[in-house]
Amino acid sequence: MENEISRIDEKIRPKKLNSVMVRVFLRSLLIQCSLNFWRMHNLGFVFSAIPLVKKLGKDRHQVSNMLTRYLQFFNTNPYMSGPVIGSVLRLEEDFFEDGNCPEADKLKNALMGPYAAVGDSFFWGSLKPFSAVVGVALAIKGFLLAPLIFLLIYNPFHIWVRLKGFVEGYRKGREGVDFIRMTDLPRMYRKIRWLSVISLGILTYLASTTHSYSSVFYFEVMERVLILIVVGLVFFMIKKGISPLNILYGVTILSFVIS
Repeated sequence: MENEISRIDEKIRPKKLNSVMVRVFLRSLLIQCSLNFWRMHNLGFVFSAIPLVKKLGKDRHQVSNMLTRYLQFFNTNPYMSGPVIGSVLRLEEDFFEDGNCPEADKLKNALMGPYAAVGDSFFWGSLKPFSAVVGVALAIKGFLLAPLIFLLIYNPFHIWVRLKGFVEGYRKGREGVDFIRMTDLPRMYRKIRWLSVISLGILTYLASTTHSYSSVFYFEVMERVLILIVVGLVFFMIKKGISPLNILYGVTILSFVIS
């Protein structure tokens, strides 16, 4: 067993991207398009890997074995699919034999679950709500480029994680997980979650100031009291363990009702 591990470690060395893997990465950007409730992202994985299948498969038997393996259940956050695919296909190149590669299959099954949890929490649980709150706040104030600002906040980071994660996964194989560990997305998730709560308070204020009042002084005082109440309630709900995502939805609905 130790000899086998040493053989694998000696074989995997940092490697540069080639034209085949560039095509694989571009295809991986479409992995969400073929999501299905039977085996989730398996069709997207197959579509991404086809350039490598054509390169490694020498006959119909080998191609059939590879495609059959890739059609098994695969589910992860789409933004984290690049790092998974890069690492898995690197092992395919290094240890491919007659259409089979147990090392690649084990790695794919080991990575997809943890990567899905990290990606869902960060991208969909914190970054997207924060970007949406900023976009809505700008839209309320009549800023015409609000949708563009939303995209500029949300898109660059997930594209970078996809690309850099894929490159590092392919270069280092199993050691590609070091890149995801280095980004420390769970810590960033907590910080952006608090930014979202602060942004909600600002959004509530902006929504409440869109009206014209007869008594300016009176309603200015009421606005500030309302803001303090909202901030206090949000803080209280977080202390009680209520999900920040549920708070986000609730305050957003309240803001639209007030406006």
